[in-house]
Amino acid sequence: MSRWLAVALLACACSQALSQQGPEPVIVTAFNGATAAAEAIATSGLKATADAREAIVRLETGLASWYGSRFHGRKTASGEAYDMDALTAAHPKLPFGSWVRVRNLVNGRSVDVRINDRGPHIKRRIIDLSRAAAQSLGLAGHGTRQVEITVLEKGG
Repeated sequence: MSRWLAVALLACACSQALSQQGPEPVIVTAFNGATAAAEAIATSGLKATADAREAIVRLETGLASWYGSRFHGRKTASGEAYDMDALTAAHPKLPFGSWVRVRNLVNGRSVDVRINDRGPHIKRRIIDLSRAAAQSLGLAGHGTRQVEITVLEKGG
């Protein structure tokens, strides 16, 4: 089995798992070509189908920042008002309405947030969190931290 076919089969298995079990993604942390994909499909008990939708599994690591009272009540890029007490975030590319899990790589805390804005607008940052999300992660007192982002559900 080619590596690309293995990736396609893994994507099918992941998307079926998501549609059957809710927003919790299936993540394979080590990929060894066709072997890992076949094992993931076999252990999940799912069958890969040609019409399965795109897998919603994506990991991204980088620097997170947050924004607070200065922007509270202002319109976000999605058109809704920014609420610093809601669990929301700004991401440069993910569709509005997407849900992501952000994990602080320093202390291990994580929070699920909904993407409703565009940003961050500073190089090398991958996500801007609301004040509430930053507080949940223990980020508010530090300004920025290294995080890992896992896409749980794509909006759109």
